[in-house]
Amino acid sequence: MQKVTPQQIEQVKRRFGIIGRSEALHRTLEVAIKAAPTDITVLLQGESGVGKESFSKVIHHLGPRKHGPFLAVNCGAIPPGTIDSELFGHEKGAFTGAVERRKGYFEIANGGTLFLDEVGELPPDTQTRLLRVLETGEFIRVGGTKPLKTDVRVVGATNKDLRKLMQEGKFRDDLYYRLSTITIWIPPLRERKEDIPLLFDKFSLDAAERYRVPPIELTPSGLQVFQQYPWPGNIRELKNVVEEISILEEQRQVTDTVALKYLDFPSAPSSETMGLRVAGPPILEERELIFRYLEEIRKDILWLKMFLLQGSPAPTNVMPAAPPAAASEFRIPITRGLPSTTRPDEEGKVTAGPAVAAVRDPSEKADTDEILSLEEMERRLIEKALKKYNGHRKKVAEMLGISERTLYRKIKAYNLEHL
Repeated sequence: MQKVTPQQIEQVKRRFGIIGRSEALHRTLEVAIKAAPTDITVLLQGESGVGKESFSKVIHHLGPRKHGPFLAVNCGAIPPGTIDSELFGHEKGAFTGAVERRKGYFEIANGGTLFLDEVGELPPDTQTRLLRVLETGEFIRVGGTKPLKTDVRVVGATNKDLRKLMQEGKFRDDLYYRLSTITIWIPPLRERKEDIPLLFDKFSLDAAERYRVPPIELTPSGLQVFQQYPWPGNIRELKNVVEEISILEEQRQVTDTVALKYLDFPSAPSSETMGLRVAGPPILEERELIFRYLEEIRKDILWLKMFLLQGSPAPTNVMPAAPPAAASEFRIPITRGLPSTTRPDEEGKVTAGPAVAAVRDPSEKADTDEILSLEEMERRLIEKALKKYNGHRKKVAEMLGISERTLYRKIKAYNLEHL
């Protein structure tokens, strides 16, 4: 087999609209180019949205069947009860509604290539029929008795682990080995981070032309966010995000702040976890840290005040997960001693470490003012977060590090429902 040159790879990329220059992408293209001239069965493996159909077209159009038909079939989108009829055809009267004879995809694609996407979704009976076609080139229409011949090259694709399905008895061993004569692994987008700027520019220009808007541009800080995002939907998800930003955002510069509005991170990203080192005003993640410190201070103050209101000694090393709404709702075990962080001073007042400077009698106005000011800061932070994320409460809750239920309660308490 002749070595595939970089010039050949570039030609294939231009011809089939494949964007990227990562080493992982080039290795995959090299295998596809080598497999194409043969008539061998190929199995494409990769996550959803990586572009498996594009690679199947490379194999077809660079192979000996390039002048024959190319049919792409999504096996997962066809109901199990009708997939045999779709693939192999049926005779008149084979089942209710079969008013005439119908050709299946194996007949229609005769002399060409049949791309079976999501082949792992095939039911057991269809797997048996497919194995027979691959081994002998023969099949029988549903409701028929006469074997028919077909000359089709099959390219299968799946985003599932077929070996695991084999162990579970959900996929035939012999069919797997017949399909995977050559297996090509297509890398996910998170393993091709250097290709993200190229793909972004391509989708940005496409969206600008389609929706008649100025193209958006990815700033260095926005690129850092895009490259840290795991992209579970791969290239398909990136295209959708670019189109969404193109339509909804007024500004054409996609900064880190804009990118975070449209990317659903598994947990709220911070400047440390994302490695952001961007000059300029601090982003919302820094205010999140301040908010959490203030929340802990408020909890400490309320916690100690509840003990004083009940007139019971505070338990040692016991801290409630959240401050009680009222003293009547608070129940504590009867123990002796104050927490190790608290101590009486010379005037008999209870003092604590850095989190709580001093706690006096609950009726004293100074402490009440302090609590109210902290709650006001909390209200303002929640209000700013709601405005930043356009009222998207799930993202706000993740950013603040609290549950959605807690966020809903605070929104109601602070009269922020209009946001």
